[in-house]
Amino acid sequence: MKRIRIIDTTLRDGMHAVSHQLTPEQVALIASRLDEAGVGTIEVGHGDGLGGSSMQYGFAKATDREYLKAVSQAIKQTRLDVLLIPGIGTIEDLKVAMEYGAKTVRVATHVTEADVGEQHIGFAKKNGLEAIGFLMMSHMASPEKVAEQAKLFESYGADIIYVADSAGAMLPEDVKARVSAVRSAVSLPVGFHAHNNLGLAIGNNLAAIEAGATVLDGTVRGLGGGAGNAQLEVLVAVLNRMGYETGIDLYKVMDLSEEVVAPLMQRPQIINREALAIGYAGAYSSFLLHAYRAAEKFGVDARDVLIELGRRKTVGGQEDLIIDVAIELANKKARTA
Repeated sequence: MKRIRIIDTTLRDGMHAVSHQLTPEQVALIASRLDEAGVGTIEVGHGDGLGGSSMQYGFAKATDREYLKAVSQAIKQTRLDVLLIPGIGTIEDLKVAMEYGAKTVRVATHVTEADVGEQHIGFAKKNGLEAIGFLMMSHMASPEKVAEQAKLFESYGADIIYVADSAGAMLPEDVKARVSAVRSAVSLPVGFHAHNNLGLAIGNNLAAIEAGATVLDGTVRGLGGGAGNAQLEVLVAVLNRMGYETGIDLYKVMDLSEEVVAPLMQRPQIINREALAIGYAGAYSSFLLHAYRAAEKFGVDARDVLIELGRRKTVGGQEDLIIDVAIELANKKARTA
């Protein structure tokens, strides 16, 4: 039977949907249930990765160390994974994660900037970690450019290359073109990370598989930035129907979704008008809650903020521009009133 590896990012990307406010105890409970369900790898931490808890990205309920400690004590078989965005997280942060048993690190860069992750990949490999090169906002570059950057990650020693649709803006043909280009360019497994802003997270994962991807991301209840990620329990069910082996107990992740995660959610993980605007404009999915707050503060439409951010091709790390855009739109609105 064909096998697909699934990395669960409920406790990292899913943190965006709850403003990074899960407690270590809640995180540990979810991690233990994922472990019991047979999920092989789980990613843990602030939504923006190691070092992300800050004024700019939003303060988390607890520190990286507190979350990692809680999860490390809760899991028995699951592999602990962390995300590191150079410029936000550091090698020192990664050393802390290693103290608590992290075995995988995903080094995430903008799709045209794989070179900024060279030292982090090198450090990970030198210390025996699985290193994944994670190309964010892949819709913003041509398939050829994505492949070029994937080859850089391969040259640095990465074990897997990820095409990440951080904006949930790709159509299935976009996914196929980029995953196929990367598969042809490198001799490594290729992964895909989806967001559901256009309602295509599951479909785009299937397109990625068709193009040769063997590693996929999912989150329980679909928690994640924007309209969320591919919903883990749905993804497992669909892959089971297609004859793929994931090693995950479908009923157990369904129960986790209903009994534990759903009661913790601050809002339904749906494609509302603002989340749809993110996918339509190609804006960064984690901008959603920031855009809500800025729009309310300055009396403008959050959709207009997100559309303008997409037009400007903003990327993660430019959260400060959200306020700037909201102020500009408010001033424009005042002039035309």
